[in-house]
Amino acid sequence: MRTRLGPNFGWLWSAYGVSAYGTWLAFGAFPLIAVRVLDSSAFAVSLLAAAGPAVAAIVALALGPWVEHRAKRPVMIGMDLVRFAAMGSVPIAYVLGVLSYGQLLVVSVVSGAASIAFAAASGAYLKYLVSGERLLVANGRFEGTSWTATAVGPPLGGALVGLLGPVVTVLADALSYLLSALAVLRIRGGDVASPRDRATRLRPADLLHGWRVILGDRVLRGLFLNSVLVGGLIMATAPLLAVLLLGEYHIPAWQYGLAFGIPALGGLVGARLSARLVHRHGGHRVMVVSGWLRSVFPLGLAFVHPGIPGVLTVIIVEGLLITCMGIFNPIYATERLHRTPVSHTARVLSTWSASSRLLQAVLMVVWGVLATRTSPLAAITVSGVLLLATPLLLPTRRDWSTPEPALPAEDARVA
Repeated sequence: MRTRLGPNFGWLWSAYGVSAYGTWLAFGAFPLIAVRVLDSSAFAVSLLAAAGPAVAAIVALALGPWVEHRAKRPVMIGMDLVRFAAMGSVPIAYVLGVLSYGQLLVVSVVSGAASIAFAAASGAYLKYLVSGERLLVANGRFEGTSWTATAVGPPLGGALVGLLGPVVTVLADALSYLLSALAVLRIRGGDVASPRDRATRLRPADLLHGWRVILGDRVLRGLFLNSVLVGGLIMATAPLLAVLLLGEYHIPAWQYGLAFGIPALGGLVGARLSARLVHRHGGHRVMVVSGWLRSVFPLGLAFVHPGIPGVLTVIIVEGLLITCMGIFNPIYATERLHRTPVSHTARVLSTWSASSRLLQAVLMVVWGVLATRTSPLAAITVSGVLLLATPLLLPTRRDWSTPEPALPAEDARVA
């Protein structure tokens, strides 16, 4: 029987879904605008791809404590409106003929930081809204929506770019944030915020509190290191795969799109299976098995060859990888929320996301240098070998599902 999570969760899920589809619809729009509209160099495009998210992550670290001590729904609405204004400025500037590379960089930073703050607030509010075993179901629905948007958004966005140009997809992305804000506005009921003494100002030490919470818990520490390293090593190879397939192997763009669009459907399958597998086999066993498989399959990319066989290899490898990620991610996200005190959830989530983005940016640069010194295929192979060690960071059965730390009543306020 389908688990009912209530209308308030439905609105939160709708807000997440519409913004996810908008984001993936506009996937690759900024580099395309930089190249075709602004005639930017390859270095400038790479800087836009790496520097924007990296600076956004640094900004988001300061937003974590701010989000933590405020009611979460107003924060989500505010961040959606910030993203709407930032992304909406691009088509306006384009129509007026004043669009610049600097504006794209600023928009990338602002929208990226706002996205991290929104995710932190929504994660904290989800923990308040949904409890117990239903939290795994809720995370599974978010995960399934994410992978569906990943599969549908880029091909549809590519068609819109071909018909109307890349600026139109940016406008669609901006409107998705406005719709997300309206969905959050429809949520009824209470809210959650951690109180702060009005006389106490934000201290530099507060910016490190998220890491202290993560590193102070053995399970959170292992999940954190595993997730950021796996995400970083996988994302580091994404540009190299593009260079390998499109540059060296001269695979047509439509085949390249299919090679990464079709496997995303595996994420939807995995997300739908996750709760059922946990119910049958237990959360720890399912997470460890899917975590190990997730680390093994990327090594298959070392055997990619030119032509149709290479495309099929990418589809199979990425499909298996993403299916395992679809199973793994809801379980790990649920355990992370269970083990994080409610008064620190927003700060931990913002620290987690910001750290992951920073490491991804660093590893992209490192792997780019490695590919230059060797070859893209060699650098992809090195990433696959290193991924084999990441499951060793996963928590043991002895440490799994420890009850959430008890907190004094004054440490968390439900408004």
